[in-house]
Amino acid sequence: MKTFHAEEQKRHDPKMFLSSGAPQPNPEKPERIERLLSGARAAGSEIIRPRDHGLKPISAIHTPEYLDFLQNIFLRWQRIEGASEEVIPNIHPLVRSGRYPASAVGQAGYHMADTACPISADTWGSACWSAWSAVEATEAVLAGERSAYALCRPPGHHAFADVAGGFCFFNNSAIAAQHLLGSSKRVAILDVDLHHGNGTQGIFYRRNDVLTVSIHADPVRFYPFFWGHADERGDGEGLGYNLNLPLPRQTADAGFLEALSAALRRIQSFAPDALVVALGLDAYEGDPFGGLSVSTQGFSRIAEEIAALGLPTVIVQEGGYLCDALGDNLTAFLTGYAST
Repeated sequence: MKTFHAEEQKRHDPKMFLSSGAPQPNPEKPERIERLLSGARAAGSEIIRPRDHGLKPISAIHTPEYLDFLQNIFLRWQRIEGASEEVIPNIHPLVRSGRYPASAVGQAGYHMADTACPISADTWGSACWSAWSAVEATEAVLAGERSAYALCRPPGHHAFADVAGGFCFFNNSAIAAQHLLGSSKRVAILDVDLHHGNGTQGIFYRRNDVLTVSIHADPVRFYPFFWGHADERGDGEGLGYNLNLPLPRQTADAGFLEALSAALRRIQSFAPDALVVALGLDAYEGDPFGGLSVSTQGFSRIAEEIAALGLPTVIVQEGGYLCDALGDNLTAFLTGYAST
């Protein structure tokens, strides 16, 4: 399986985020890339640099207003006397109505869901190359590859069409799915990250051409809290095209695989032409976030079950944070997928 990744994705290096109100070192560090590249190489994957695909595939998902904000907010922020080193919001609208603030501070609150996605001088470029990695992997699948892996960093599944959040700026999985729709009539997204892919759900919630399925830790006491519950089924034309499978904390391999069986049945019922897997490795039992308890071998079994669908598949990296087994978990997933 080919891996697509650009070195520019390392430049985004957020310094902090707030956890329970306290500043903490941001866990979405560039070192994640080295661990994941090591894991991809151990699986026998060829590392390929993506091309610059411009804004067209990104703007197919994200609003021009949001893209303008993200590209220019850091320079605007530097003009504010006494402002923080990185763009971090300190106000959020209770209701996002049609009114749009002119202030950089107001726009930061409007376009950033939380404090986990600080914006620096390098964020825009890294986020673009992350998205282009997803686009390039999609192009490979459209050209006939059975599957391709996009080593996307920063990740993407918490980003809505016009809101960053949870370490995410561009929704790479959604971008891949939309790009697949250029030649496919129906695409499914399967999110196996520890956290619910709330941005992905939000983007496709009223659509019936993309089925969104997410297996994740129950959000009743876990990020992202306000999305990811089992009764969220879609709306309008999208009603019945969203499936959430929240799991109790510390669910291990057996429970995760049981939920995966339900997810795969729903995907088979949708009969998609192609699949996007939003691959979070943070469901691992030793991940710093500690929400679920999937083993390294468990990731191999998850991959085998997904591969058995026989669908052209774009695998997009989401979470998975610094621990000794991060690379091994990716190796297990990629080799498990290739073995089926």
